[in-house]
Amino acid sequence: MEFALLGWPVDEPRLRLDYRRFSYAGKFVTGSSGIAVVRGELPTDYGEPSTPPKSTGDSLPPLPDGLNESEFVDGILAAVAFNADRTDPDTLWLRYLTVRTDLRGSGLALGPRLAVFISDHAAAGGYDTVRIAVNNVFSYHALFKSGFDYTGRETGIAELVLERPADERAEVTTATYQRGLDRFRERNELSTAEREFLAAHEDAEPPTSVPPPASDAVDSGVSNSQRPSE
Repeated sequence: MEFALLGWPVDEPRLRLDYRRFSYAGKFVTGSSGIAVVRGELPTDYGEPSTPPKSTGDSLPPLPDGLNESEFVDGILAAVAFNADRTDPDTLWLRYLTVRTDLRGSGLALGPRLAVFISDHAAAGGYDTVRIAVNNVFSYHALFKSGFDYTGRETGIAELVLERPADERAEVTTATYQRGLDRFRERNELSTAEREFLAAHEDAEPPTSVPPPASDAVDSGVSNSQRPSE
């Protein structure tokens, strides 16, 4: 399993993901954002009884005529698209962070680890801050594992904004973590799973941070010794 930077926005990288397996798949083919991925084989200890792998084959709907699975990039486990803030060039926005459907909640923390990976690259590229907006409690909780903290702000489409310094984890507190959970608790249209999660995390502390990817699992792909032009 490898963490790789495919390119910055100036490089116009493109990635064709299977839309049946990944949310936001169409956002990775525009060439308007940078892209980083987790790719390769799953760890050999994956799939213990508590978190067995889910099927990704027979349960998928058939592709329309004229489209073949070979047209999708194989071996991608998670991906993130990112670009600089339009008004604050020192801030990098993670626009779309997606994990293969059958690997969500697997315990591998692919999304949080990928967010740490690209935050490290943002720091090396000269950015001061990394920011992301989330629209569900599970993504919110997962990003705290990457060292993000809730800013108290929301976007116009009711997404909570989280951020962290590019070169280190934010100093998160239980108070700010719970403040974001309270914002979700105020919402009427929550799934049963979301309501159960919020009830189970009443007064809970933020989750433990995940470590950065091991050096032997990292492929920078492109040089970022200097801040890339936007």
